[in-house]
Amino acid sequence: MLSNCEGQRVPNVTFRTRQADQWLDVTTDDLFANKTVIVFSLPGAFTPTCSSTHLPGYNELANVFKANGVDDIVCLSVNDAFVMNEWAKEQNG
Repeated sequence: MLSNCEGQRVPNVTFRTRQADQWLDVTTDDLFANKTVIVFSLPGAFTPTCSSTHLPGYNELANVFKANGVDDIVCLSVNDAFVMNEWAKEQNG
């Protein structure tokens, strides 16, 4: 079910992320403090709809979002960091 949580504060969480072959802790404050952020999720990388429609839709509208004050767009998925990084490469991300 889709929901709009505009204006709601994101709970304090620390995410273990993989960036440039290093594990880094990133907090919700790092991602969201004093920013306008779009967060969307998808069922899985490399799935047909997510690869052909879901993610590309956000990529196509990224400049429009940024022009309207959005600082970042964050994609969440059930996949691990390694799968998401490979999928990002395939999606020109």
